[in-house]
Amino acid sequence: MRTTPPFAPFEWLIAWRYLRAKRREGGVSVMTWISLIGITLAVFALIATMAVRSGFRTEFTNTILGANAHATVYVSPHLDENNRTVRTFADFDPIAENLRAVDGVVRVAPVVKGQVMASANGRNTGVEVFGERFEDIKTIPLVVNPETQLGNLENFNKGVAIGLGIARELDLALGDKITLISPDGIKTAFGTSPRVSAYEVVYIFGVGRYDIDRTRVYMPIGEAQLYFNRDGVVDEFEVQVENPDDIGKMVEPLMAASGENTLVWTWKNASGGFLRALEMEDNIMFIILSILVLIASMNIVSGLIMLVKNKGRDVGILRTMGLTQGSILRVFFICGASIGVVGTILGVILGCLFAIYIDPIFNFVNLVAGGGVWDPSVRMLSTLPAELQLGDVASAVILSLGLSFGATYFPARRAARMNPVEALRYE
Repeated sequence: MRTTPPFAPFEWLIAWRYLRAKRREGGVSVMTWISLIGITLAVFALIATMAVRSGFRTEFTNTILGANAHATVYVSPHLDENNRTVRTFADFDPIAENLRAVDGVVRVAPVVKGQVMASANGRNTGVEVFGERFEDIKTIPLVVNPETQLGNLENFNKGVAIGLGIARELDLALGDKITLISPDGIKTAFGTSPRVSAYEVVYIFGVGRYDIDRTRVYMPIGEAQLYFNRDGVVDEFEVQVENPDDIGKMVEPLMAASGENTLVWTWKNASGGFLRALEMEDNIMFIILSILVLIASMNIVSGLIMLVKNKGRDVGILRTMGLTQGSILRVFFICGASIGVVGTILGVILGCLFAIYIDPIFNFVNLVAGGGVWDPSVRMLSTLPAELQLGDVASAVILSLGLSFGATYFPARRAARMNPVEALRYE
């Protein structure tokens, strides 16, 4: 007896007729639509969530690495030969050259650093001052090319550069004066009087991260040394390397190049815990949303079981006409798998469109909700990020198709094993 090849055209034709059949004809068209919508929404939710999580991770990493040093070299407080506590680098230019000579280092900048109070227009806020050379400031990517900028960085030596959040908090514009107040000022016979100095705002930058825009002030290193009583010394060195992910391997060479009594603090020490938490959250969210896909797949199972029950007479007739168990299995497998494939494709399309057009979608949601849905002071980012990654989309597709095909097999196998005599006994 001649056998037909698997997935022959007539098997697709029968499956298509079963999927289109209405309830009075023994079909389950309503269940088909429910299963299709369930798979679509589950895949859409999975891709959209993973895209947002990937966007968060990339945005935070780029902002951290774009506006902060990959590593900071600083002095471990110790006593010198005169029994005085040393916390700064005195002869810092040779040390900077030694650090630049380390293989993999692309930027080294001596920094004077301190926390002070900023005041202007009757308002006050705490800020962090970074005293750096102009040539070093020009090598900080997010300061040179921020999301928002006002003024010209070329005028840096004439004043200070401040974050956009500080400008908003103190109602400052270009050319205005910002007053910095440090409690560690001039020592007099009556105690230490605060040091108060006013500087012109020559550059305003907004990198899109709240904790940077809201706190950071850049000042020429000479002015910072004078203001913080750091005459001829610096507090630390900012170091950037070619591969930030391998910064852990650079700690020992950097400590060796900077001399004795020094320590290295890397960006992973400062933010690695947060990034690991994001990665853990990614895995947990993937598992939770995978359950949604599994639930949607169960709709396919229930629909196929009903279809097999309603089509028992048809199965008996097809078997008596010569269709093999394999053909019957493939017919019902095509019915369930088609729902999974179409639902997965629609879910991928919706998820990708959501990630691509997330800004107008979110703006609409924010408008409907009356604003205030996104608080940058809590989430540290000015906008909701989303990034499509091929691996995330592929994982969602593989998961959805795998569960759909797996769930479809068992009802289809049950239909294939149906005894034609039993199916036609009461017809």
